[in-house]
Amino acid sequence: MPTVEVKDVVVHYGLVEALHGVSFTVPAGQIVALVGSNGAGKSTTLKALMGLKKVSAGSIHMDGRRIDATGPAQRVSMGLALSPEGRRLFPRMTVWENLMVGAHTVGSAAARNRSLEQVCALFPRVQERRSQLAGSLSGGEQQMVAIGRALMSHPQILMLDEPSLGIAPKIVSEIAQAIVRLNRETGISVILVEQNARLALKMAHHAYVFEQGTVIRSGSGQELLRDAFVQKAFLGV
Repeated sequence: MPTVEVKDVVVHYGLVEALHGVSFTVPAGQIVALVGSNGAGKSTTLKALMGLKKVSAGSIHMDGRRIDATGPAQRVSMGLALSPEGRRLFPRMTVWENLMVGAHTVGSAAARNRSLEQVCALFPRVQERRSQLAGSLSGGEQQMVAIGRALMSHPQILMLDEPSLGIAPKIVSEIAQAIVRLNRETGISVILVEQNARLALKMAHHAYVFEQGTVIRSGSGQELLRDAFVQKAFLGV
């Protein structure tokens, strides 16, 4: 499984600099959380990793190979996948059709079937709702489909942008447990952007705290749960 290395990455929105030299590493097989307030640069970082935002300076390496000049499709083929904020499913397509959109880079039917089996084992509700229109699902069920769609490309690194957003607490817990189980059983690396800092830090092997487009703290999930600044800023302690 590859390692991701982000070094001194700068990203602009027009003339506004959104990321100011961000650096962090995602070791192979780990869950790494990016936490911080709204507008801190977390989602922009995922877009830069996926090739959806151009890097103005710095570099991104995956398994030793520089990828920041490649396009999103190439990065999917290399093993990166993103489940975006807001899920962004096709509401008038069925659950199954949405999943198959994620498999467009997978060449063989056998490989697609293996990915489908993995998704259905992880989220049994996806199997149960397979013929329903995605727009008719609850928010939690849509999130399961969105994560499943990202998994259909058979990624080595799965990026999740706000998977708990707008979802009932019981379903949030179910999805969190599934992500941890996926990582433990398959070795897929996970980069997790999550507004619920307590949840993210409990899940993560390692985490980075973002503030105004920079990384201001890092450590294991447990270390940051005990960090006085993190407790005051994000955990309500």
